[in-house]
Amino acid sequence: MIFITLGKFRKKPTEEATAEVSGLMKGMTKEGIKFLSFYWILVRYDTVVIMEAPDERTVIKANMKVSDIVSTETMIAVTREEAHKLIE
Repeated sequence: MIFITLGKFRKKPTEEATAEVSGLMKGMTKEGIKFLSFYWILVRYDTVVIMEAPDERTVIKANMKVSDIVSTETMIAVTREEAHKLIE
């Protein structure tokens, strides 16, 4: 399953905070999450993370691990082809 997570830093990002998130992300890969893309962006959110995970529970658990540093909003994504199959 593909997930898109929008993140907003709770405080000004620091080297320490970003290093902590990087360490948490390494642990998340051991739980089955594959990070496809990670961007810092210039809108009301600060980051966009695109990841693949086995299920929603795995992503919820991952988001809870970073919740002291980043507030998140996560969406499930399906390919255009998959979406077309749903409407046929």
